[in-house]
Amino acid sequence: MVDKVVITGVGMISSVGNDREATWQAVCAGRSGVRRMTNLLGFSGDTLLGATVSDLDIEAGDTRYGPLGLQAAEEALRDSQLELSRVNLDRFACAISPNVGDTPGIANLRTKDLKEKSYEPWCNRFLPNSTCSLIANRFDLNGPRLSHSAACASGTVSTLGALRAIQSNQCDLALVGCAQMIHPLLAAGFYNMRVLANHENPAQACRPFDANRSGFVLGEGSAMIVLERQSHAVARGAPIYAEIVGGCILSEAHHITGVTSDSHALHRLIDETLLGARISPANIGYINAHGTGTKLNDVMESRGIRTAMGKAADQVCVSSTKSMLGHLLNAAGIMELAITVMALRDGFAPPTLNLTHPDPECDLDYLPLVGRSQDFEHALKLSIAFGGHLAAVALRRWSGAEARPVVGSILKAA
Repeated sequence: MVDKVVITGVGMISSVGNDREATWQAVCAGRSGVRRMTNLLGFSGDTLLGATVSDLDIEAGDTRYGPLGLQAAEEALRDSQLELSRVNLDRFACAISPNVGDTPGIANLRTKDLKEKSYEPWCNRFLPNSTCSLIANRFDLNGPRLSHSAACASGTVSTLGALRAIQSNQCDLALVGCAQMIHPLLAAGFYNMRVLANHENPAQACRPFDANRSGFVLGEGSAMIVLERQSHAVARGAPIYAEIVGGCILSEAHHITGVTSDSHALHRLIDETLLGARISPANIGYINAHGTGTKLNDVMESRGIRTAMGKAADQVCVSSTKSMLGHLLNAAGIMELAITVMALRDGFAPPTLNLTHPDPECDLDYLPLVGRSQDFEHALKLSIAFGGHLAAVALRRWSGAEARPVVGSILKAA
């Protein structure tokens, strides 16, 4: 019998809040973190919009990945109520998705090294797996280290990688997550692809599933979760958010950035996830969609969900929190999975911001502008990424004596 794996800790830092509860409350309230960016290398004036993190304490010229990831990791570990001194750290994995190397930081640091004739291994700080290494070393985590790169599905794929590591008895716990900054090189690429949204009011720029959508806004932040073997969590009396009951990773061999109009791959992803989790579509109460706000993705995702869910498609709540947090790229999947965990805890499905003119081809209940209090036991997180990556995670709210209590005054009023 495969061991159950549960989520015992969550940490978040985002454009709308510097911790888990602040981020969650802002998302519930439909508050946008999108603003004009005035200091991004290579972009003049206020050309670009971004959902950036404010008040991040870093040294001048340093990369932002490490501080973002560490802050979320520290919160997740505190939230899990783990005493690391009493845990077998040889059985504690770290699954932190990679980031794109901070090229401006490399240039700045290399110039400094040359001037001071210092030749320390500075490059280690900019390797794709550097955040994973930094965080694992900080907390002396000596279990498996996983650093899955699957573009915007990376965080979701890393979650499933950590799940399998626990189930195959390679470890008992795993710290899973990703950190993402708004990188000028990536921004330039997306800008030239013409997939970045703009609007005179930045908060109204990203509008998934709306007829007037024009793309996404880049986001910044980090989310981390603690996965734990259920027996391990119960033995130490840990409070539990949810159980990961299923998941699936597959691909679509179509185009490096495009998606097929028939949504066959997404349909198959949802089917296989629910089959493995032994859940019927009617039991899913909330789906956190990939929901980029691009013309093609939103229609494809709507079709895929409707086909896979069948009659249940008209009852399920679906939303895109990218409308508030922006697109965190490699960290999008884990940030939105963390949001989904909070939705299960509090029985509240967050809204899709700026959905004022629904696209007739996006015909699901996308919770326009206002979220909904609803008692649901199961939720689904979907991720779709450049390169043909697709991933999904199915969650069940924990209902035993260890279950997390509902938190948040916003939820009472919603």
